[in-house]
Amino acid sequence: MARLADYFVVIGYDLDKRGGSEGQGRIHQRFPEKDWEDNPFPQGIELFCQPNGWQLVPERKPPSFFVAVLTDINSERHYCACFTFWESVENPQLQKGESSEADEDDGPDVLQPAQLYAPRSLVLVSRLDHTEVFRNCLSLIYTVHVDGLNVPMETVIGNLLTCIIPIAGGSQRTITLGAGDRQVIQTPINDSLPVSGCSVALLFRQLGILNVLCLFCAALTEHKILFLSSSYQRLTDACRALLAIMFPLKYSFTYVPILPGKLLEVLSTPTPFIIGVNSLFHSETQELLDVIVADLDGGTVTIPECVHISLLPEPLLHHTQTAISMVLDPELEVADHAFPPSVQASTLKVQDKEIRAIFLWLFAQLFQGYRWCLHIIRIHPEPVIRFYKAAFLGQRALAEDDFLMKVLDGMAFAGFVSERGPPYRATDLFDDLVANQAKRIRQETGNSQKVMKHVKELAEQLFKNENPYPAVAMHRVQRTAENAQPRVPQTSFPPLDEVSVQLFIDHAAAKLKTAPPVVKSELKGLVPAGPPLADVVDRNGNVLANSARRLEVVRNCIMYIFDNKMLEAKKLMPAVIRALKGRAARVCLTQELNQHVLQNRAVLDDQQFDYIVRMMNCTLQDCSHMDEHGIAAALLPLVTAFCRKLGGGITQFAYSCVQEHTVWTNMQFWEAMFYSDVQKHIRSLYLENEDDGDASANDGEGDQQQVSALELASEQSRLWPTLSKEQQQERVQKEESTVFSQAIHYANRMSYLLLPLDTSKNRLLRSTGLGDVESVSNSYVTNSIAGSMAESYDTESGFEDAESSDVANSVVRFINRFVDKVCNESGVTNEHLKALHTMIPDIVQMHIETLDAVHRESKRLPPIQKPKLLRPTLLPGEEFVMEGMRVHLIADGREEATGALGGPPLLPAEGAVFLTTYRIIFKGTPTDPLVGEQVVSRSFPIASLTKEKRLSGSQVSVPLDQFVQEGLQLRSCTFQLMKIAFDEEVASDLAEVFRKHVHKLRYPQHVQGTFAFTVGQSAKLVVEHKTKDKNQSLKTLSKNLVKTAKRTIGRQYVTRKKYSPPTWENRSSLQSEMDEDEISVSEEPDQSSLTLSSTIRSSDRQTMSNVVERACCRDYQRLGLGTLSNSLTRSKNEPFRISTVNRMYTVCRSYPGLLIVPQSIPDSTIQRISRCYRQNRIPVVCWRNSRTKAVLLRSAGLHAKGVVGFFKSPNAPTAGPSQADSTSLEQEKYLQAIISSMPSYSDASGRNTLSGFTSSHMSTSGKWGSIRGSGRLSMYNADVGNRLAGKESPQANGGPAEPYFLRQQRAYLYIIGDKSQLKGGKQDSFQQWEVVPIEVFDIRQVKNSFKKLMKACVPSSTKNDPNMTFHRCLEESEWMNLLHRLLQVSVLVVELLDNGSSVMVSLEDGWDVTTQVVSLVQLLSDPYYRTIDGFRLLVEKEWLSFGHRFSHRGAQTLASQSSGFTPIFLQFLDCVHQIHLQFPMEFEFSQYYLKFLAYHYVSNRFRTFLLDSDYERIELGVLYEEKGERRNPQVCKSVWDYIDRLNKKTPIFYNYMFSPEEEEVLKPYSFISNLKVWDFYTEETLSEGPSFDWELVRGRQEKPSEEAGERLETTTPKSQRRIVWPCYDSLSKVVPDAITKLLQDVQNLESELGQPTEKWKDTWDKIKTAQRVESRLESRHSFSSSLLMSSNLSHQRRSQGVYLQESGVGSSINLALDCESATSTPAAGRPSTSTLYSQFQSTESENRSFEGILYKRGALLKPWKPRWFVLDKTKHQLRYYESRQDKVCKGVIELAEVESVIMGTPAMGAPKNIDDKAFFDLKTTKRVYNFCAQDSMNAQLWMDSIQSCLSDA
Repeated sequence: MARLADYFVVIGYDLDKRGGSEGQGRIHQRFPEKDWEDNPFPQGIELFCQPNGWQLVPERKPPSFFVAVLTDINSERHYCACFTFWESVENPQLQKGESSEADEDDGPDVLQPAQLYAPRSLVLVSRLDHTEVFRNCLSLIYTVHVDGLNVPMETVIGNLLTCIIPIAGGSQRTITLGAGDRQVIQTPINDSLPVSGCSVALLFRQLGILNVLCLFCAALTEHKILFLSSSYQRLTDACRALLAIMFPLKYSFTYVPILPGKLLEVLSTPTPFIIGVNSLFHSETQELLDVIVADLDGGTVTIPECVHISLLPEPLLHHTQTAISMVLDPELEVADHAFPPSVQASTLKVQDKEIRAIFLWLFAQLFQGYRWCLHIIRIHPEPVIRFYKAAFLGQRALAEDDFLMKVLDGMAFAGFVSERGPPYRATDLFDDLVANQAKRIRQETGNSQKVMKHVKELAEQLFKNENPYPAVAMHRVQRTAENAQPRVPQTSFPPLDEVSVQLFIDHAAAKLKTAPPVVKSELKGLVPAGPPLADVVDRNGNVLANSARRLEVVRNCIMYIFDNKMLEAKKLMPAVIRALKGRAARVCLTQELNQHVLQNRAVLDDQQFDYIVRMMNCTLQDCSHMDEHGIAAALLPLVTAFCRKLGGGITQFAYSCVQEHTVWTNMQFWEAMFYSDVQKHIRSLYLENEDDGDASANDGEGDQQQVSALELASEQSRLWPTLSKEQQQERVQKEESTVFSQAIHYANRMSYLLLPLDTSKNRLLRSTGLGDVESVSNSYVTNSIAGSMAESYDTESGFEDAESSDVANSVVRFINRFVDKVCNESGVTNEHLKALHTMIPDIVQMHIETLDAVHRESKRLPPIQKPKLLRPTLLPGEEFVMEGMRVHLIADGREEATGALGGPPLLPAEGAVFLTTYRIIFKGTPTDPLVGEQVVSRSFPIASLTKEKRLSGSQVSVPLDQFVQEGLQLRSCTFQLMKIAFDEEVASDLAEVFRKHVHKLRYPQHVQGTFAFTVGQSAKLVVEHKTKDKNQSLKTLSKNLVKTAKRTIGRQYVTRKKYSPPTWENRSSLQSEMDEDEISVSEEPDQSSLTLSSTIRSSDRQTMSNVVERACCRDYQRLGLGTLSNSLTRSKNEPFRISTVNRMYTVCRSYPGLLIVPQSIPDSTIQRISRCYRQNRIPVVCWRNSRTKAVLLRSAGLHAKGVVGFFKSPNAPTAGPSQADSTSLEQEKYLQAIISSMPSYSDASGRNTLSGFTSSHMSTSGKWGSIRGSGRLSMYNADVGNRLAGKESPQANGGPAEPYFLRQQRAYLYIIGDKSQLKGGKQDSFQQWEVVPIEVFDIRQVKNSFKKLMKACVPSSTKNDPNMTFHRCLEESEWMNLLHRLLQVSVLVVELLDNGSSVMVSLEDGWDVTTQVVSLVQLLSDPYYRTIDGFRLLVEKEWLSFGHRFSHRGAQTLASQSSGFTPIFLQFLDCVHQIHLQFPMEFEFSQYYLKFLAYHYVSNRFRTFLLDSDYERIELGVLYEEKGERRNPQVCKSVWDYIDRLNKKTPIFYNYMFSPEEEEVLKPYSFISNLKVWDFYTEETLSEGPSFDWELVRGRQEKPSEEAGERLETTTPKSQRRIVWPCYDSLSKVVPDAITKLLQDVQNLESELGQPTEKWKDTWDKIKTAQRVESRLESRHSFSSSLLMSSNLSHQRRSQGVYLQESGVGSSINLALDCESATSTPAAGRPSTSTLYSQFQSTESENRSFEGILYKRGALLKPWKPRWFVLDKTKHQLRYYESRQDKVCKGVIELAEVESVIMGTPAMGAPKNIDDKAFFDLKTTKRVYNFCAQDSMNAQLWMDSIQSCLSDA
């Protein structure tokens, strides 16, 4: 029972203290005047009556009522019901007299009203929350006062203060205050359930579902919440509603539903709160940064940026939302029905309970099974209960869930555990729901009808709790008559007589004392626990992920270990380690190990111990620090049980080897472990008691096992009151000593796991060089033993004692903290606690001493055997910089090598990393014993390294018997990633040295430090070289060059031009270059008449002739663009000439020495124009279409100033002949000259008549890469910009749109320019050129795209995120998009050229995108560039001569390091690869050729792709050295020579499907769907590393095959099969290519049928002739080639064709030029393919003009032997073989050396019965050969044939 009201207070306006604008309230009277003992009077009530402040108002306001809530120091809530009305007072200002100084402030204009009204509040203070009852009582008192009823006010108040009502129980109590009133007070049935009225439903109406859910989650996760409203009652209701939906959790922070304005600074408190504030103060709440503001009137919730609210876990959040919307808006479901049933939303009161029911249902799901995770650690005198959070989260599989973690850590949940934890107490609705309805809730999920049914049932119970008898609610309260004008109180509220009120109170108190005490029958009982948690998880399927097979593997392995079958165990180990990733396997491991422990001990031998420790480490490795699955908990007893004997009677336990896991340093883990052990012991304590008391009652152990600790505790709590004092005392003592003994036990356990084996070293200092695993494993830092330990680390101090004690101190401190916490919580006495504190340092010290002995002995163990390091083969000239360091190659994100796609895992592998002058190489063997004998190698050139990143120990996961300290991740732009972890034997400073060396080699000071230059010199020299470079830098070189330039330019004079600052790209270059920039060489106008020799001094003729030899010149002659002789004696009708204006590289540094320019343009103009273009790269011709004579030009973009001038019409009025203007005129002239050179221009009689031209040239259709009729026209219109500005053409295949001319005519010259550059340019309708603005991607885009592409193709770690799949990453990289845009522009240019328009590509600086486009255009338009020679020429001309900045873009030196790697050339090669895929028969070179170039253009093995321009190459003397000097034949300096050499030996670069059509223009599709990812990016061969360094591959292949052969012969019959692993073997090498395969099959068939083998040469010749005839017959247009673009079908060409799979490296086919050089190495177990092949020697490679058998006389004393001789006219030689069938030639006689053929005489030992005339002699310059034919006729034939051969020559 409780008082309805504790205090009644009358508060009024304090007229005396009216200072300033704010008034104050004053308590006029309070009853009772003495505080109740159990409930002191709350302070500060006057502030809460008028939260906005006390003010006088000029008009009377209506009475108001609200309830404020105050919280006292014991966190009891007091409800203050405030009823405020307004009384008139005289204006105190006026009363003071007119002349008072006070009103002078107000000024004369302000009229002070004579009548003011002051507030008066009647306040009831109560601990019960009966809002309506309070409203009625206070209204009644007001009515009595206003209406002047004849009831003494004292009586009413006395009755009110003495009214006593029950708190709960559902009873109704009728009360009367003695003024003719009656009201019924309804108490709730169960007071643990909150009473909410309609407040919850109203809150949802005001704010909406999501907003309230946000607030709900914010309140649970302890955020600050502020409600705003202009109504006080609403604020109180909203706060009450928020607390009601939090049930069963109780809010324990600051809770102030109505905060007075004076106390607003409370809002900046650091603790969480729920507070309501009147909207008046809205502006003051604006600057709160971490408060969530809910505006009830506006319906908004504002969450600041810095606040992150964790929401409910899905799918709970969604279910809850759906359920609430079904309650609030039931029409929603049927809103779309054609005949909607009438659905009525429940009344507010019912809705309110339904919403609360949903939240109850939500909590039942969140906390389901929580009672299984309670640890009871004391039962008497009071139960002490702890919640095991980690286990709860682990079993619910919600360990990652942010929301639940925060809730379980929060104060509200702690209160929940202490309130609901005790097992013996009264239960309520929630207990029933969480225990007994769990199954029902689980079945309902997802079925909204069932959920709603359940919710309605719960709502009914909640409703009943508040309104058990809804019918009887009758109130009769006198109020002031509403309809009449409410009467105004005439008099102010009278002072009451305290004595009479006190009498009432005393009288009631006396009555209470005499009354019998009310016994509240509280039903206590055992709280049901509900179903155990294990069932819950099965739903999520997390447990079932481990198949029984894996558990079987774990069990078997453990069995083998204990049966000492170590080999078997070793085989299973990798599988076990994989299995242990799963939780079930880890649990299984702990259970199995438990079975092998006898009496707490299991002694093992060394190997067993190693394996068990490995498994334990592996199990712990994947445990989080929380140990949510209890794995570490299960292992804890085992690590102190398993041990091995070391020498000297010393035992080493497993705990000394498993300390490297964060879980041991987590205080919460130790607490949970401690509590669960205490619970076990206390349970057994009481179980024993029962056994002693009543042994007969127990039939067996079975029943007891079922009794949980909580059930026992409940039973004990029930019995407690019945025990005598002594018994009670005894039980308390027993429990306390149990806890104490456990604390000692845990102090020991913790010291075991926290003290490192080698305590002499500080934890941070790593003990190195110990081969022994056990000792080393502990020298790591555990990730800080706890926050406080960090400061105890002192790495610097040099005293060993200090350090060892340091570790000891920190461990002691950690254990002390633990002991303090658990002992205080579990009520250990102070004496015991002190005893513990003195014991702990001794325990630690003792343990350190035993560990020292163990450490000493363990050092003596023999070290683990590690595989021996394999040394890699090196290239000639390549040398080691650092010898092998033992490392582990860890698997990265590519799945093939890890066995994720099937097959044994090749990675991780153990081996060594080598650093050479050229490469970084890893070579080793996989750690998985099943593939242990394979060799794994991964390497890449140092020059291709793009990123190097350190990995910490935690990021490196390697097999567990190895301990690694750190690792490196090296990424290369040859699409290789090396993740290596250094073995413990590698000193950490060595790893650092390795990094520094790598950096030094990757970024040499100067390009001469790269491998291509230093090859063959010793590695030491590299370092010296750099220092030398510093002194004799580029400066001097360029100065010399300038001098010679000035000297050599004959009769030219030097002028100074205005200095223009260099562009940003050059700014970093040396000052001397800038000086040189100022010199401009302007020639005299009669330059055109000078001859070449007259302008060049003899000293430079050498250089000049070299320039002429350059590739470009050969190509220009081929294209008919002028020859050098032409430029000397020029015929004027040639449209173009070769200009030597740039021969000294003075006009443009980055251009070649010879340029093709229009005939009519003098060199002086060129120099002037060059200033308009960026980098002075003027437009020059680089290719001419042989059919339409259209030319392709390239240049850089214009300088900004040039753009405007460029488009100014020449006759526009200008202020004066400025320089810009004159150059722009010259520029126009230049363009006009180009246009006039085109035949189409000169032919056309008038400009608009293009008809003749169009008809003749434009009907040809190019070749599209697919099956497509050739009848289509594919002319291209001028509407080019449209298509490239991103508006895709309507045609499906990426081809151009149909031709509809935009302008009346086609332009003669299209200028492809950069959109951003060409702003403001106006198109002149009379000009013959048209500018096509396109958007080019800039270098940054390419760079970023490439980085993303590398990460997609070679990810550094496996990504489980579905948004990070390969295809998604590839798409995000936008690489394919860039290729698409490049191809699109190129195809467009090709079409324009094909249609007779010239095109000038002038983009960016003219050396990146321009180069790509121009090269692709030539490749597509001119079949010559699709041959091996042609492609080389294309690259030399467009990329090398025209100055693509290879060194800069490849970041090859220190200077360009910051600019990063930009693969412009690789992008071009990728485009070529795309075209190659679409036109496989048009290219002479194979895909491998492209990969080879892609690899070596970054490898720096050759000098070809070094430096940025010809100028730089000449300066370094690189350009022309190749011809003269060949000192070291092994070392190729040019990649082209290397390719030529290789091409002669083996056909890897040759495309067997090469069968070009004449003059074919290719037009590939460029849509992204047509592009394929280049396999260069994704494939790798782990068996031997990249195959692009051919010597290494070949060298490796020969040896194994011989050994394999020997091995096979001794064993069983040979198998023809060979296992091929992706990513390990190169498929093209292991699988025979198609030709070899077919030939072999044919030969087998022939031998089976017994036919003589037919000569394949004949068949081949037949095919050749047939094909030639056929191609003549076929007209070109009718033929439509059908290309079956599929991987396995052969590509058919015409009717017959030969198909060979692209033969990769080391293919055993050799298309040898002559038989001696055939050095093929057949793979073991297969006949040599060269034998098959040489019978298929094509007509070209061997021409047999005459053949037959001759006897040849051997050397002295050797017999005559018959040989098969072949006379070959073409090769001019006589070859001989053992027999006709023989394919390998035995010898060659060169006919060039033959002097004469004469008749011979029979000599000794000649064959018998042979005509004398059959002998003849062949005399050569070296010796005489004696031959004998079968008869004289034959001999004559031979002599004639040889003679005719000689005379032909």
